[in-house]
Amino acid sequence: MKKERSQQRSTSSSLPLVGRGRGGGAGANRSNVAHTPPSPTLPHKGGEGLSASLRNDLVLVGEFGRAHGLKGEVRLKSHTGDPQAIADYRPLIASNGKTYSLKNIRTAPGGAPDLLIAVVDGVTTRDASEALNRVQLYIERDKLPPPDEEDEFLLADLIGLSVETEAGDIIGTVVAVPNYGGGDLLEIAPVQKGPTALLPFTKAFVPVVDVAAKRIVASPPDDLFEPAKPQPEDEA
Repeated sequence: MKKERSQQRSTSSSLPLVGRGRGGGAGANRSNVAHTPPSPTLPHKGGEGLSASLRNDLVLVGEFGRAHGLKGEVRLKSHTGDPQAIADYRPLIASNGKTYSLKNIRTAPGGAPDLLIAVVDGVTTRDASEALNRVQLYIERDKLPPPDEEDEFLLADLIGLSVETEAGDIIGTVVAVPNYGGGDLLEIAPVQKGPTALLPFTKAFVPVVDVAAKRIVASPPDDLFEPAKPQPEDEA
């Protein structure tokens, strides 16, 4: 069930959606943490044959990780709201041009709900599962119903958008949309090299989302990309 627009952004039960909330004050739910940006989503060049990355009708829903065990199982990071709902989409179109179906999935050890162990149809050896590492998985956009709320967006549509201030200055690019329990965040890589920063995905901080123009207008705090200051130790 989708949450009401007035609440903080949330994912839907199965689609890779996020919804923009209304909350947020200066510094609310913000942290400055260095992250390794994920592999780019559409569009990008590369792959073999009719690569998924060359099509504009696909939505990124997951990515294979390293092999798990000796019988062909593989780790999988899911981008759907309900992580295990990724198994319901068939076939999954891979960035290498191939298609895959998931026969069985379970949550990987460690507690992160979006990290799964998958059995892939036709993959039965460790060598075959190792070959899947870093392969991204897509579904055709027309298989997804459109967001039915004004402030809901496909996660894949947000990643890669340019971020500019209300004055028109470009400050970075969205590289991920994490959620650590307090609402969805935009992870922004700065124009200049350096650590990414997290901005709450609320109307207060993100008044404009223009997917068609591939841009976001943000109202970030002045110290968005400054390293977090260490907290002073309590005096004895």
